[in-house]
Amino acid sequence: MVARQIPDLRALARFVTFKPIELNGKRRRLASALTIDDLRTIARKRTPRGAFDYTDGAAEGEISLERARRSYREVEFNPEALRPVAEVDPSTNILGARSALPFAIAPTGFTRLMHSAGEEAGAAAAAHAGIPFTLSTLGTTSIEGVHAVAPEGRNWFQLYMFRDREISYELVQRAQETGFDTLFLTIDCPVAGARMRDVRNGFTFPPRLGVRTFVDAAPRPWWWFDLLTTRPLELASIAGANGSPGEVVSGAMDPTLSIADLRVLREMWPGNLVVKGVQTVHDARRVVDAGADGIVLSNHGGRQLDRSPIPFHLLPAVVREVGDETTIMIDSGIMNGADIVAAVALGADFALIGRAYLYGLMAGGREGVDRTIDILHAEIRRTLFLLGVASLAELEPRHVTQLVPERAGVRI
Repeated sequence: MVARQIPDLRALARFVTFKPIELNGKRRRLASALTIDDLRTIARKRTPRGAFDYTDGAAEGEISLERARRSYREVEFNPEALRPVAEVDPSTNILGARSALPFAIAPTGFTRLMHSAGEEAGAAAAAHAGIPFTLSTLGTTSIEGVHAVAPEGRNWFQLYMFRDREISYELVQRAQETGFDTLFLTIDCPVAGARMRDVRNGFTFPPRLGVRTFVDAAPRPWWWFDLLTTRPLELASIAGANGSPGEVVSGAMDPTLSIADLRVLREMWPGNLVVKGVQTVHDARRVVDAGADGIVLSNHGGRQLDRSPIPFHLLPAVVREVGDETTIMIDSGIMNGADIVAAVALGADFALIGRAYLYGLMAGGREGVDRTIDILHAEIRRTLFLLGVASLAELEPRHVTQLVPERAGVRI
């Protein structure tokens, strides 16, 4: 028999606690987000469908996006026990400078469509966290505007090569004069991919208020209030851009981009030159031989060619080919800090986050981007501790098993 007694209310008081009530709705929402998927859920509720789907969606059947994310889910970590790790250091040296974390904010286009704070929120949050920020040619904040909000931050510029080369060259010159130290040339976008969600939503830039968009936006008046009470929504580098995002992209980009253009940029640009959108080992070798300081293994987040190679599966072969000669970065499909740890273990030097950043932006502006970085930071630290490594430099391929072998289609 269990001996029982009359409840002691004084003892009960020790077990009764009340969390402080957070009156600020934004802070309350963001504090409830424990993962990037949680931020995505909040973003979906707070953003009109057209803008959310532009961020969340991918090309055609969205097969490339699903495969990229699945490649990280199909990772098995191999932790090492009985290794004393009192503290972990998630910082790294990338392209000649230190980054507090092994990732940067990736270049994203049309960003103020997601939230009026746009690239300014991303640049300020990145500078605060001690990581790089990358501005897109299709950004809604100018090169000078990003520098103004993050003058002490490390800012990178992503370049699309326009049909009118002089426009692109002028952007390169402005980025250099403003103090951006790294130039990313994107090579996987000769024309825009077929992004079916945008077509079905009738999504345009700038957004047009039709019956469908009005019905969708009505429960989200704060989005329209932000849009109408802040500076005009426009692309900072393409005057008068109008139409669907695909029409804007295809109308400006030059499908005749070649290795010769890379060599021209190498002559023009004195800083770090990185080629983004490498999808074969052969192209990795070509761009490194042409003078690139780094490459980004990327299928554009699945937004261009559907069924394109999976960057994470391609990584080991590229590391074997050029890993000793260049900086290797990776993007597409990253939704967890553990994904970044896995990529570094297999030889990546750095990662870029796109959608994860935009989910945070849509969920809460600048504070939402801070929350994205905090979540990934915590996941990276926790994964390093649990693997039994004290720094990124200690990560090796033996710490990771890809449960799905590298695809036979990886081209050498």
